[in-house]
Amino acid sequence: MRRPESPLRSAPLPGSSSGKAATMNRLGKKANETLIEMALSADGEECNGPETISTAGSEIPSSSEGLNSTETTLLIPEHQVSGRKYNLFLKRRLRIDKRHQSKDSIFFRDGVRRIDFVLSYVDDLNKEWEKKLERRKEFESNLQKAGLELETEDKKESEDGKIFFVKIHAPWEVLITYAEVLNIKVPIRENDIPPMVENPLDCVLFPLRLPEKVMHPEPDYFTAPFSKDKQELYLINDESTFFSPSMRNRIVNYILTRCPYGTEEGKKKFGIKRLLNNGTYTAAYPLHDCQYWKKASDPNCDSERYTLYMEWARFLRFYKEQPLVLIRKYYGEKIGIYFAWLGFYTEMLFLAAVVGLICFLYGLFTMDENMSSKEICDPTIGGEIIMCPLCDRDCEYWRLNTTCESSQYSHLFDNVATLFFAIFMGIWVTLFLEFWKRRQARLKYEWDLVDFEEEQQQLQLRPEYEAKCTQKKKNPVTQEMEPYLPLTSQAVRFCISGATVLFWVSLIIASMIAVIVYRLAVYAAFASLMENTQTLQPISGLLTPQLATSVTASCLNFVIIMILNFFYERIAIWITDMEIPRTHMEYENRLTMKMFLFQFVNYYSSCFYVAFFKGKFVGYPGAYTYMFNRWRNEECDPAGCLIELTTQLTIVMAGKQIWGNIQEAIVPWICNWWGRRKARNNPENLYSRWEQDHDLQTFGALGLFYEYLEMVIQFGFITLFVASFPLAPLLALMNNILEIRVDSWKLTTQYRRPVAAKAHSIGVWQEILNGMAILSVVTNAFIVAFTSDMIPRLVYYYAYSENEDSPMSGYINNSLSVFLISDFPERNEPKENPENFVICRYRDYRYPPDHERKYLHTMQFWHILAAKLAFIIIMEHVVFIVKFFVAWMIPDVPADVKAKIKREKYLTQKILHEYELEKLKERLCQGDKRATEKEFIATEGRMELSRAM
Repeated sequence: MRRPESPLRSAPLPGSSSGKAATMNRLGKKANETLIEMALSADGEECNGPETISTAGSEIPSSSEGLNSTETTLLIPEHQVSGRKYNLFLKRRLRIDKRHQSKDSIFFRDGVRRIDFVLSYVDDLNKEWEKKLERRKEFESNLQKAGLELETEDKKESEDGKIFFVKIHAPWEVLITYAEVLNIKVPIRENDIPPMVENPLDCVLFPLRLPEKVMHPEPDYFTAPFSKDKQELYLINDESTFFSPSMRNRIVNYILTRCPYGTEEGKKKFGIKRLLNNGTYTAAYPLHDCQYWKKASDPNCDSERYTLYMEWARFLRFYKEQPLVLIRKYYGEKIGIYFAWLGFYTEMLFLAAVVGLICFLYGLFTMDENMSSKEICDPTIGGEIIMCPLCDRDCEYWRLNTTCESSQYSHLFDNVATLFFAIFMGIWVTLFLEFWKRRQARLKYEWDLVDFEEEQQQLQLRPEYEAKCTQKKKNPVTQEMEPYLPLTSQAVRFCISGATVLFWVSLIIASMIAVIVYRLAVYAAFASLMENTQTLQPISGLLTPQLATSVTASCLNFVIIMILNFFYERIAIWITDMEIPRTHMEYENRLTMKMFLFQFVNYYSSCFYVAFFKGKFVGYPGAYTYMFNRWRNEECDPAGCLIELTTQLTIVMAGKQIWGNIQEAIVPWICNWWGRRKARNNPENLYSRWEQDHDLQTFGALGLFYEYLEMVIQFGFITLFVASFPLAPLLALMNNILEIRVDSWKLTTQYRRPVAAKAHSIGVWQEILNGMAILSVVTNAFIVAFTSDMIPRLVYYYAYSENEDSPMSGYINNSLSVFLISDFPERNEPKENPENFVICRYRDYRYPPDHERKYLHTMQFWHILAAKLAFIIIMEHVVFIVKFFVAWMIPDVPADVKAKIKREKYLTQKILHEYELEKLKERLCQGDKRATEKEFIATEGRMELSRAM
């Protein structure tokens, strides 16, 4: 199903005379071969392209170098512009003669031919000048042989007087040739399926809706793949608007990426990407249709960019729905599916954020009822408990009530609601993924992607693969020779790639160990500083040495993460290019896995350390464990390590989101402002549309890749460690509301228009999300069991409490073991003991010094350990059973979408069969001997069979 660019009249009937005339006029001279065949011709063979295509551009000289735009335009012979086109051409020529045409236009100087693509270059006189000139001549000559029309803007007419602009137009004959090659679907009949039943909540959601003309600018049509031989079958009203601008730039880009430009070093060279890399051209891009802050003066321009800016890209519209149909029409399906996924993810976050906020408020309102923090803060309990030093020699004995404030704040996140929220998020993840599959299935139908075959675009051979692989072998399916990479070469490249990835992952782990060493080394310094500095005494209860160490280490870790990201992004692209992936999909998948593996270790390693390692391998006084036999391992706060995990998660997650928005919005804005500073005072008719777009930033082939990566990393933060921070979904929701508008604003105002590309799903990211959803159940179960204090408290409540009126009283004293200070070895003993303490306490379950099993684990330790393991097994099984049951209950494709798909397939087959039958009748009436009566009967039988099926 498709919404075409303008309301269309029905095409003439196949058998009518007007239909025949329209068909003959539209077809013109057919191409016998496409640019694919020209690009894949044998090495050393001259590639002349489809010589039978005759267009207006075919009489332009072989290179547009040196021609100004007026000269190039006037080379179009008027006898080749017929009928409706010619009249429009004359009217526009008269209008141009009367007044100068504004250069803020998306048309050639004749005002008729639309600019589908622009190439730019600087004619610098260096040692490579002649070689670049030859490449451009050959490349542009081959583009013209392929049927494209070119018009060059001399550098004298550019704003800075240095840049040439080559404007490219794809005439009708080229468009229909490659529309068939790319299997582009076009409308054949108006959609007769009744719309969905109105939602009773529509009146409530009305303030969130956009105007209908923005959400659904065009009616629905049934569609079918385009075929040059069946043009009268399609709803073609105006050839100039039948293919949308995004389709046109996609077709032109397809030609540009495969057009040869000569042979160098015995190898055939082709593709605009190579010409951009070697500096032959400086940029290649399609044009925006207008300025984003005002509509185009040309009535033939739809000003879709302006509509997107006003209705979508402004932050004041943050509460409005997204115009996905218009986004898809202007930018293509690949960008459209990203914003659809991001919007759906944000909607689902609202539920998680509300539940997380409720859990947080529960902890806030029950803070005063928490018996553990009451005992810690009580001067007669916590004030009388003397704790063992937290570092060797330099640290002193300290009283438990000095951690009063931190223990109270710990209750905000370490309470019974934590368990509920961890289970809820395990189910929420499943609902999110399953409902996204349904939403994606609906979009596939609405955007004509149901029968989209990846080989149309993603499974095509990459031009780089074709150029670098000199050896060829026969394809067993097509029986044609095609390039391939020998197995030995693949193995060597994979070994180098794997070793490089392993090295960088090891570098991350080394940096994490360095941060841990920092934690261990500076703790004593913080403890001494806070004890001896009078100005810090008022906040010593809130800013403990543990918290100060954790905050500074988290900030240091975040800086290291950003630095490593900067370098690894470039390394990942380099090693993926070195592997020479065969197809576009293979390239994206390999790069995605490399980048995600690195980012996963980079962002989450510190959180994994705090959650699962810190305080777990400390030992006990007199027998501490050491890292590298030098630094004593860290201990958790008496209230638990969960508050430190929350601190780590908040700093890394919030810091990443703030830095990401700065990179995405402020940096491109500054770059564009600096680039346009000279042109700000120029009048509109001197600052052309192609120059305005040239001064914008390039979105790049990996632009969406980084957007997905950013959101998937955020998804990991709110699922893998959400048990430690129920407010994480709320932070993510607030960020995503801003993210949608930042992404839309930068795409609409700060970047050149990306080349339209098709995609029917979010690709390999779906599998990554599924994997993270399963892993999140395990990590949250371990966080609740081993990082929080919930299980020890429950064991004490049910098995060891001796006070029936207040079961949790005495828990703190029970959770702390006793150590005889005289048993300290010299390495651990503090330098001073001014109050002559005899014993000190430490967090563990061990026998006291007067017991026969001195300092060994008590039975309560083993009971708690067994309870933790049992909890993990039970929680995982319960959540997994519920997850798989919910996934089984929710079908991936909605029932109404299945019915619509079947209806559209049936009607499309019926229309095509009726068309074939009509053509066969026509041949029989004309006395065509090849059209036998048996063929007619067979065609009718096939129609009946189709109806029955």
